Amino acid sequence: MNNYQTPLRDIDFTLFELFDYASHCRAIGHASLDRELTGAFFGEAARFAEDVLAPLGPVGDQQGCRLVDGKVITPTGFKEAYQQYCDAGWPTLSRSVAYGGQGLPQSLGVILSEILGTPNWAWGMYAGLSQGAMHTIETHGTEQQKLQYLPALISGRWTGTMCLTEAQAGSDLGLLRTRADPQADGSYQISGTKIFISSGDHDLAENIVHIVLARLPDAPVGTKGISLFVVPKVLINEDGSLAATNGVSCTALESKMGIHGNATCVLQFDGAKGWLLGEVNKGLNHMFTFMNLARIGSGLQGLAHAELGYQKSRLYARERLQMRSLTGVKNASGPADPIIVHPDIRRMLLTQKSLVEGIRMLSYYTTIKMDASQHATSAGERQQATDLLSLLTPVVKAFSTEAGFESANLALQCLGGHGYIRDWGLEQNLRDCRIATLYEGTTGIQSLDLLGRKVLGTGGKTLAPLLDEITHLCRNCNGNELLTAHAAQLTRLSQEWQQLSMNIARQAQHNPDEIGAAAVDYLMYSGYLVLAFLWLKAQQTVLLQLAQPVADPGFYRAKLAAAEFYFARILPRTISLVKAMESGAGNLMNLSSADF
Repeated sequence: MNNYQTPLRDIDFTLFELFDYASHCRAIGHASLDRELTGAFFGEAARFAEDVLAPLGPVGDQQGCRLVDGKVITPTGFKEAYQQYCDAGWPTLSRSVAYGGQGLPQSLGVILSEILGTPNWAWGMYAGLSQGAMHTIETHGTEQQKLQYLPALISGRWTGTMCLTEAQAGSDLGLLRTRADPQADGSYQISGTKIFISSGDHDLAENIVHIVLARLPDAPVGTKGISLFVVPKVLINEDGSLAATNGVSCTALESKMGIHGNATCVLQFDGAKGWLLGEVNKGLNHMFTFMNLARIGSGLQGLAHAELGYQKSRLYARERLQMRSLTGVKNASGPADPIIVHPDIRRMLLTQKSLVEGIRMLSYYTTIKMDASQHATSAGERQQATDLLSLLTPVVKAFSTEAGFESANLALQCLGGHGYIRDWGLEQNLRDCRIATLYEGTTGIQSLDLLGRKVLGTGGKTLAPLLDEITHLCRNCNGNELLTAHAAQLTRLSQEWQQLSMNIARQAQHNPDEIGAAAVDYLMYSGYLVLAFLWLKAQQTVLLQLAQPVADPGFYRAKLAAAEFYFARILPRTISLVKAMESGAGNLMNLSSADF
């Protein structure tokens, strides 16, 4: 059932009222991006998302992709939608003007990905991965490589992928075996098999540019011996025209749980011609340029499925008549009351609302820091934003996808048995969502990155900028009796966060397994705390708005209710997370492997 509506009002609130996006854009050299212009831009994207992409969501799920004579055929309508996307200039948005882009902030492109991806994430992945390929080439490529690949990628005529995973090398990329043999002309012959390659082959564009991790013959073992290569599906003549097909083929499509409309491929590289991207044996470092953008994109996937599920379950709860309210009849003209009057349905809807809008705030806050890390006027501001972005990236990826899956699951639950069948699209939404906690590094991997590298590895220094912002906000709330209790709650948690970090660091000196044992709980604790910071900031913003006449007071009252619900019913989850972390590694590691 296609009833999706782009949440333009909440996007506008989050950007312009909560984060003062207009001032942010002026500070990074984009003064023309005011509220009116940005709103018109998002409105046009919303029409495309609702009218073109949303109806194709169930089509992609039911048809899936097909491998015919070695070529991947995408579902009906996908190719035409992609052409409309290119004709409208969407892929050029945040890319460099020097190579055909519009040069607008990266944050704007991320929000566009949310708008276009929410009604049809499988389709959105084709465009999203291309953005990562462009960003990687622009960051690490030679000028010749940029001129050769970027104009066609930016226009959308070509798409891009990231090729990391192999059958024996998933999260442990040091085990990868794909070889890169140097050739006399400066190119390399790439040979090996990559699996789980999203958008790895399709019929949407005339060429696909693969960004591939491989190992030179004399490379050191492990991750220190990995290099990065650009490998086109079709070779390119000196004048930019397409030449012969390269030695890259799709040998199978993965049979998978969801996102059927996106081609998840097994790619075989049989002496394919490739070119070094960046420095020899620095490939994993270079690929993080792609992976970190993809991790933020994965966080957006959690947001997208949470938003889609919330919209569908909210509509159903308003219309479905079941039983009478415990406090008396609410629908006297009908045989029963709408289920939205029942406390348990409201629990599920408010959980979804507080997580959806909280994840949106977290995503936008992070992408604004991404802009600042690249374009802030002073080196100090750029470094502070870079440190904060480094801290938040694993939280955005892992917390947003875990919370997004919970939200999508609750959406299905609201419909009861009707959620389990196809009619409302919630079972597809849940299946599509499940992959988000797995790829670009599982929740466990992201948690080790956050706790082990970002926090303990820096002696806790990366926490400082965020803790300073939290402290500043809480102090500003002390004079407002409506916010004081929440500010005190957040202050206590931020102090506890620091203490937990120090305690785990101490325990890990005696037993390194303490880091792994605490990591996921630590990341989820961090996510709930950061959302509390953002919900308190949202409350403060709403109260300032309500101090004057507003056109839509109901929108602001709903924000306050969601914030109150979050602090009362969601944030206390941190209590059990602390208990779990404090219990130590023994209850996980004492049992012999043979006794499981």
